[in-house]
Amino acid sequence: MKQQDSQFLNTFSVVIGSLLALTILLFALARVVGAMTQREQLRSDPDYTAGVAQNITPFARVAVAGQDNSALAIVETRPSAGGTGPAIPETADAAYELACKTCHGAGIAGAPKVGDRAAWAPRIAEGKETLYKHAIEGFAGKTGVMPAKGGHANWPDELIRAAVDHMVELEK
Repeated sequence: MKQQDSQFLNTFSVVIGSLLALTILLFALARVVGAMTQREQLRSDPDYTAGVAQNITPFARVAVAGQDNSALAIVETRPSAGGTGPAIPETADAAYELACKTCHGAGIAGAPKVGDRAAWAPRIAEGKETLYKHAIEGFAGKTGVMPAKGGHANWPDELIRAAVDHMVELEK
């Protein structure tokens, strides 16, 4: 190997080693500064403290024979009136737009597209009761899957039936 190549490799190694050492030093400095400045802010963050409180809450309670276990009575909790979940649609059209159109508009998971009369004809021929049953209970066919209530288990059966009627009307 030539002397110039050897000298280049030595210089290159020193530069790379220096850059690596500088990177490690900067990383360590950032960790130290971050730990010093963010720890107090994190501890005072209400979301963080609520999450910690939720994580350390006991998930089970034990009743002991011969002890007063009245504090362990099962209390039914109901969601508040302003619940956090999505509202149940008022009309069949709104239910179709919110849930059904996702799959039946694009043909996802083998769902027959609205407007594809050839795909809907055999299903409609089976009768509305079969369509209702498949929509409410779910169905796994040869060409696709229908989740129960379109994945909205909290929706009433009457709304699902109305949404099915709405889609059948779109096919006429």
